Amino acid sequence: MAHVELNELVKEFDDVTAVDGISLDIPDESFTVLVGPSGCGKTTTLRLIAGLERATDGEIRIGDEVVNDQRAYERDIAMVFQNYALYPHKTVRENMRFGLEQHDTAEDIIQDRVAEAAELLQIEELLERRPAELSGGQQQRVALGRAIVRDPAVFLMDEPLSNLDAKLRVQMRAELNKLHDELSTTTVYVTHDQVEAMTLADQIAVMDNGQIQQVGAPTHVYSNPQNMFVAGFLGSPSMNFLEGTLGRDSDGKLQLDLGTDTHDVPAEFADELEGYIGERVVLGIRPENISLNQDGIAANVHPATVQVVEPQGEKTVLELDLDTDQTIKAAVDPDTTVEMDDSVNLRFDRDSLQYFDPQTGESLTYETASEQKVTA
Repeated sequence: MAHVELNELVKEFDDVTAVDGISLDIPDESFTVLVGPSGCGKTTTLRLIAGLERATDGEIRIGDEVVNDQRAYERDIAMVFQNYALYPHKTVRENMRFGLEQHDTAEDIIQDRVAEAAELLQIEELLERRPAELSGGQQQRVALGRAIVRDPAVFLMDEPLSNLDAKLRVQMRAELNKLHDELSTTTVYVTHDQVEAMTLADQIAVMDNGQIQQVGAPTHVYSNPQNMFVAGFLGSPSMNFLEGTLGRDSDGKLQLDLGTDTHDVPAEFADELEGYIGERVVLGIRPENISLNQDGIAANVHPATVQVVEPQGEKTVLELDLDTDQTIKAAVDPDTTVEMDDSVNLRFDRDSLQYFDPQTGESLTYETASEQKVTA
């Protein structure tokens, strides 16, 4: 096992900067996920750690060593690829042995490690088959087994579940969690799938345009995004953003004018938003934090018209037009009975509100939100 550290890491391809000065601390035995949209630099970052790309600038440390000048085979890492990269003419056993043979590992050690990995992954009965005789899930297990037998300091995984169907992906996520618990090997995992990131990681790094936008525990990043990109990228459906002008009501309390509707700003955010009176501010609210107002309380109620009803089993997603001509989504109880064109009143969970600067996209209330969650 090893601690991995990236310091001001840069990778340029001609006139394109794929990785733009990122710094990231990956603790020993952690499961760190790099997540972001296609082209954000996450796979390039993984390849830099692996030694498959050479950094333009910056430093990569694995354990106590700076490894920038080491080739891939000199770094104590094992990589699992999206396409599994199994040798089609070799059996499962031969595929799993291959890396150890290249490092002149003793035969008895090879046999023991292959047997242990096969038992761990429950693929003992597949050892004499070839990749073409295996299902996608079985091939994924073999690819994992080939990495496990290396007993590396760091596992690097590049979207290893993306070729599997939805049900198998859920199963393999659970298997990866179990494997990490048993092996405790430092793991860096790349995906564009936010569900994978949230369920697998103990630390996520959200990337965009070659830069890390936010790092932290999945639940913290989800609940306390530092900017609108992170807020909008994590979550399905994604966070709603409503833009208005910040002012005061007749009692002097902060209020966001959304046009034909207003939103009362909770008092705990007053200090952070005081300097934005008269300015445009974006209110962020996640769909699951919106409910239908059925208790008759008039305060902070937002009239809306149902446009789309999407039953999704564990929830029903509503697409609604507010009276302000802005569209939002709400994730409500599946037993909720509403139809298209129904008029409803919405309530926003005051403990889940976010406020952003529309020019910079940065959160205006990140510190306050963080403190509330920690002390809750």
